[in-house]
Amino acid sequence: MADGGAEAGGTVTEAGRAAAVGGLAWRGGFGRLWSAAVVSRFGDALRGTALPLLAYALTDSPLLISLVTACGFLPWLFFGLLGGAVADRVDQRRAMWAVEVLRGVLMAGFALAVAFDRASIALLLALSFALTTLQTLFDNAATALLPAVVPKEALAAANARLMTGQELAGRFLGGPLAPVLLALGAALPFLADAATYLVAAALVASLRTGPPAGKPVTAGRTLRREIAEGIRQLWRDRVLRAVCVSVALGNVGIGALIATLVVVIKGWLGAGDSGYVVVTTGYGIGMVLGGLLAGRTIAAVGGRGRTLLLAGVLQAVTLVGLGTLRTVWLAAVLLGLFGFAGMVWNVLETTVVQQRSPAGMLGRISAAFRTVSVAGTPLGALCGGAAATAFGPNAPALLAAALLALGTVALTPVLQPPDGAPSGGGQIPPTAR
Repeated sequence: MADGGAEAGGTVTEAGRAAAVGGLAWRGGFGRLWSAAVVSRFGDALRGTALPLLAYALTDSPLLISLVTACGFLPWLFFGLLGGAVADRVDQRRAMWAVEVLRGVLMAGFALAVAFDRASIALLLALSFALTTLQTLFDNAATALLPAVVPKEALAAANARLMTGQELAGRFLGGPLAPVLLALGAALPFLADAATYLVAAALVASLRTGPPAGKPVTAGRTLRREIAEGIRQLWRDRVLRAVCVSVALGNVGIGALIATLVVVIKGWLGAGDSGYVVVTTGYGIGMVLGGLLAGRTIAAVGGRGRTLLLAGVLQAVTLVGLGTLRTVWLAAVLLGLFGFAGMVWNVLETTVVQQRSPAGMLGRISAAFRTVSVAGTPLGALCGGAAATAFGPNAPALLAAALLALGTVALTPVLQPPDGAPSGGGQIPPTAR
């Protein structure tokens, strides 16, 4: 649990930046964890690109194809909180490598089914659901493990490097490579994905960390009770509560935009396939730059709380531009800025949760955040489709801008000092009960 404004996410000093950089040694725990995350994300991108293409080859039903994607989200609604509670009970390192091994075995079996022409839509649905169910434990355990690998003052830099590496591996390596592997053999992307799971498992298993931070499980303590404790702790902390509400609103807007982005780009901007690639590539470049420059951005703005607000405002403004200006190159620049602000936001949100969560509760609190995030995405997708149908192809961008603006307003308590204390100039205040 954070015990001071600066430690909980306040102004970043030069000394703090130096300590953060010094605390990240690539040789050792963080380097292995980073490598495992990047390798796993590369495999996820291969599967994420190849699976819809395989579904399209198996059926001409848009509903069945969309269900494959939906099954990749639903487990978070059913098991996300449970995964967080389990992550707080167990050794996170062992949980992570065990999950990766199991996912690797499942993916290898699926690749064999594809190779022998035994794949079906039902198998794709079951695979998507099973992999994401296991992911609810893996992701929550990974979030809880990072503070045991790097010093607290280095968490922001560590999160930035992790997210940047994953973005590069997924968007610019795995995604483009998947069609090439598919052309060589329908099973190859899935075999490669299985191999990445096993490599990631070996890297995580080689980590050396101390015992789990949580208290020993006592008689009478059920998972249901522990989940409730995590939710109550999340709601009691005014900073975490404000960020959670902001995430809930913002992800409805982002869901609306993602689901209809092709409509916005092609229908509103009048872009062809090449224009669509240009605009979405601009977004990816912005994400990578946001991860690389997150630390410098926080230092330049003058505080993590203030940077969160500025990132939210910038995202809303860029989407207003996307929904009102009809130039392809300008849309690429705007989505690049949107991606930049979004990556900085993601780094800060994750860091604030890690720093403000009590020892032994980080898995449950991060699970609550992820569950809220995923719940908003399908709702936003429906809203985006309805808005485009009723008001035109630019409406989803404007709807997303409005929801992100509301989410930014919800962040204002972050900059308000507790108990009438003088303002910290953009600092995130100490934990308040």
